[in-house]
Amino acid sequence: MCVINNTWEQRKLSDIAIKIITKNQAVQYTETLTNSAEYGIINQRDFFDKDISNTENINGYYIVKPNDYIYNPRISTLAPVGPINRNKLKRTGVMSPLYTIFRVQASIALLFLDWYFASTVWHKYMLMNGDSGARADRISIKDSTFFDMPIMIPKNIDESVLIGKTLESFNDYITLHQ
Repeated sequence: MCVINNTWEQRKLSDIAIKIITKNQAVQYTETLTNSAEYGIINQRDFFDKDISNTENINGYYIVKPNDYIYNPRISTLAPVGPINRNKLKRTGVMSPLYTIFRVQASIALLFLDWYFASTVWHKYMLMNGDSGARADRISIKDSTFFDMPIMIPKNIDESVLIGKTLESFNDYITLHQ
């Protein structure tokens, strides 16, 4: 951990989150979710207008709970290194193992992290440490490297809550006036 000043610090993603690898082996959950750069976490059927998965092939999918974060390695114009979004649906679903799912464990405001991952601050790390390889439409990055991603965060959770709420208020204001 590298302390930058008295109020902010640089942490690794692995310091604040854990990878979720719980599989849907008993097919307890049947709603398949997807991570869209434009819409965030949504029902797969709503995004593709059809079911890609079915109850026979989702037993190997990961269980995604509310407030879990999902990294989609698929690159696009809106997400040049792939999007990271939080499951704000308030329900549990499943996702393909092509995604990286993680759950924040530390005292950090989720809204702050939402805005952090909506920014481009973390893109340079992904571009320097990931590889598009044979599939030019996806970033390939080892889990250990992904979870070594540095994140600048306020030491005080109240500050991260305030930053997240302020950015959300600005966004709501802009949306209202468009």
